[in-house]
Order: sequence, then C-alpha cells, then structure tokens
Amino acid sequence: MLEGCVPWPPELARRYRAAGVWEGLTVTGMVERTARARPDKIAVVHGQTRLTYAELVERVHAFAAGLQRLGLAPRDRAVLQLPNGPEFVVSYLALNAIGVIPVTALAAHRHAEVRHFLSASGARAYFVAERAGKFEFRAMAAELAAQLPAVDRVIVAGEPLPGQIAWRDVATAPDPDALRAARPPAGEVSTMLLSGGTTSMSKLIPRTHDDYVLNARLCAQAGGFDESTVFMAILPLGHNYNLASPGMLGTFYAGGTLVIAGGTQTGEIFETVQRERVTVIAAVVPLVTNWLNEGVAAAFDLACLKVIQNGGARLAPELRARVRRELGCIPQEVYGTAEGLINMVRLDDADELLLESSGAPVSDLDQIRVVDDEGREVPDGEPGELVTSGPYTIRGYYNAPQINAAAFMADGSYRMGDIVRKRGRHVYTEGRRKDLINRGGEKISCEEVENLIFGLPQVRQASLVAMPDPVFGEKACACVVLQPGAQLSFDELVDHLRAQRIATFKLPERLEVMDSFPVSPVGKILKRQLRDIVVQRLAAGAA
Repeated sequence: MLEGCVPWPPELARRYRAAGVWEGLTVTGMVERTARARPDKIAVVHGQTRLTYAELVERVHAFAAGLQRLGLAPRDRAVLQLPNGPEFVVSYLALNAIGVIPVTALAAHRHAEVRHFLSASGARAYFVAERAGKFEFRAMAAELAAQLPAVDRVIVAGEPLPGQIAWRDVATAPDPDALRAARPPAGEVSTMLLSGGTTSMSKLIPRTHDDYVLNARLCAQAGGFDESTVFMAILPLGHNYNLASPGMLGTFYAGGTLVIAGGTQTGEIFETVQRERVTVIAAVVPLVTNWLNEGVAAAFDLACLKVIQNGGARLAPELRARVRRELGCIPQEVYGTAEGLINMVRLDDADELLLESSGAPVSDLDQIRVVDDEGREVPDGEPGELVTSGPYTIRGYYNAPQINAAAFMADGSYRMGDIVRKRGRHVYTEGRRKDLINRGGEKISCEEVENLIFGLPQVRQASLVAMPDPVFGEKACACVVLQPGAQLSFDELVDHLRAQRIATFKLPERLEVMDSFPVSPVGKILKRQLRDIVVQRLAAGAA
C-alpha cells in the first residue's frame, strides 16, 4: 500500500482473499466487468446526457489516457472537487483506472479546507468546476496552486484560466498496453475520503480497491439493488454515502442505472423520478422533511419509487412512518462511517426495526462492540461508544500516527465516536461522544470554528454548541463572552468567519452573548448546560 497507510494484518488479508470477500477487483475493473455483461444498458443519466456502460467505459479509458499524457502516474494523488455530473463519474473512474488516488472534496469546501486536502495528501492535481453559483473555483484553484508548487495540474470543467487545463481537452486515444501497465493492484489505495471528525481539519481516509468494491457490493445487496435498479443521486457523489453506500458504485456493481439529479427542488426531483422511473433515492433528513411537508408529491406518478434511503443523521420514527404512508416507499436507514462500517435497515425488517433502529452491519464479518469510557463492553441495551473492525473498515488514517493512537484500539478496532445502544446486531444511535454538530448530515467541528472565533479581539471566551432545528436537526450557535466594554454583532461574527474562507455550512446561525459560561470545578465549559441555556433562550424568544 501507499506509504503512510496502515494495512490489514497479513493473515487477515489472506483470509479475506481466500474466502472471496475481497474479489481482487479494482473499482474501475468492477465497472468494466458490468460493461462486458451489459454493454448497451444505460449506466448514467444526467439531463439530456445518457451513457451506456460501453460508452461510459470508453470515455473513462480515453480520459485515463489523457491523464497519463499529462504525466499523472500510479500513487499520485488528485483532489477531486467536481459537482455531480458525468465529469465527476468519468474523472473518478479514470483516476482509479491508472492508480491515481482521488481525494474527494465537496463543493462546499473553500480555501482553508482545500489547502489542507492538497497539502496533507501531497496532491499533484486538482479538479474543479469553472464556478458553482456565485463562487469562482478557478480563482481559488489558481491561488492555491501558487501557494503549493507540487500542485502543477489544475483541470477545470468549463473554461480554464491561463495555466489551467480544460477538462474537455484531456481525453485522448488510449494505449491499451499503457493502461494495463498502470492498473493498480486491488490491495492499493483507491480513494481518499474525508473524515467528518471533531478535530480541526478532516483526516484522510484511505480506502483500498478491495475494501471499497466490497463496501459497494454489500450495501447494494442490503439495498436490494439489481440490474432493474434506477438510483437517483441528489447529494454529492464525492461523499461516501452517495459514492459507495450503496450509491453510484453499488449501482454499477449491480448493473443498474445512475440518475444524477439536476437540483434539490422537490418538484424537479419528483419530475425526474417520474420521467426516469427512479426506484431508489438516497436522501437526508432535510430533504425528506421537505418532501413530506410541501405537499408536492401528489402531482406526480411515483409508483416506480420503492425505497427512500436516509443517511447522515437519524430520521425520526414518525417521519419514517410518513414516508411509508404518504409516499408509498420503504424508508431505509443507512448509518455508518466513511472509515468503514455501514449499518442498514433491511427492506423486509419488522416494523420495530424499520421505524426505530439504525440498522445492522452489512457484513457478517463486521465486528461491533459497545464499550464504556474504559473500553469495557457494556450489556446489550446499555449506551456506550460503538467500536468496530472488519473487511472494509480502515486500520488507520493516512499519515496520522498520533491521531491513529487515539482513534483505534490496541486490536485495530476503530472507535466511531458515536453513542449507541445495541440489541443483537442492530444498533440504535443516540449522538456523538465528542463535540460535533450534525447539520442535516454535514458535520461541523466545534473546535475548528471556535478557534477561528477567537481571532476576534472582542472575544474572551467562545463555545460553539448545537441548537435544535426542525429541518436540519441541528444548527450551530456561537456563544461568546466578550472582553470588558466590547461589543459584537452577529453580522460581524459571520463576516469574520467568511474571511477565513471556511465552508458556508460551518457558519454559526445564531449568536448568544453571555456574561459567563457554566463551568465544572476544574474550569471546563459544561457544553450540555450551555446548550440547555440556548434552548431556553430560543423558547423564550418564540414565546
């Protein structure tokens, strides 16, 4: 494996290969296998674009050859920050085809985060769109490339700036021998995902071809995917949930069709479901809440839609019941981590599991334990931290030995940081062990934002806490204690944070100025009490 990655113990890896758990397939090899079996099947739909599996593979090979011509080689890294569309699909598979490792950034990430991804991964290339909304990605890419000399290839889906490369100009006639020579072994890193952890910047999660193909296969099986599946991607394809859990790669493994949504408006989504006969949608709590409350569904023929998956944050039981009753779909909870373990409610589970639980592991080889603060396993039904290991759960972050020492137990098990209750193999989530705000599936590190707030000279103390929200579940509230005589407005706070060029979803959506914070006898801020104060103030304001 790439230096800086932690491999599975050799005996365990041999066992997985001997048993066929790891198939010895690369991610792109898996798609090529489907294309050989179903060359004329529609693989990708996006607006007016329709690609068969044969056409998709042809484009992937041509683009991979172009990347080779640009000098990219096996084990190079490339930050991939493209919006959902055929360009993302082709780029991701082409990079995998020649052993270049995509680092999957999201469109919401800005200078601070992307600089970290480029630097921490040692990336040589950076893929961006021309712009998204009002944001100019080409200018950000030019600025970052100037700061990081190793990033000597900026590839733009759209019109490039001087010194950048147009995505449309990359593809070239492939040399089959050169493509074969660059194909990585299945035990090599395929993809670097980004952690949603509580440290100040995301950690890099190295997923091998072996384990990521398995991840896609198991999730596709748990989702009931087959060649008749028409899967709609609304959320970012660069996120593990939509990429491989089961997502795009699970769809390709099963030989189904990936439909890439053109937006997030309810009417637009349901019109696409009706037109393309979509069978499965991967959603999050805010989307599902909107679909149920906007009353738009009745205007469309949704008889084709069988399953609405939910990931990122727990969907309340009453909303799951409404999905089944009002939309005629099975609500399928998908709970897991980009580091590996995925739990899914099975489509034929009893109502108690379907409506209440967060699912069971997708592999019989997934080891799950619930432990207390001392690492001792607790009885079923008692709350504790979920700890896991298995054939698709990493053994360590990339180039992060100190973080690994805290995040992984002595036996290699990963500490997920989630508080759950376990009943048999099913888990029931209750929240995060560490300080994290889950805004509709987007994870906000309180530590990261607090450190930036301290850059304001008026601020003496700062604490970011979650406040309840009916749509997103949680939003961020900045609580501050100011220096004597100082003042701070909400707009000043947001302007300061925007100037740090962090992702928009991390911005606080409320400011509470306080005289002091509740603290423990040793001076530690009592965040639970602080959250309670914010909730009381919200209630008083509403009253």
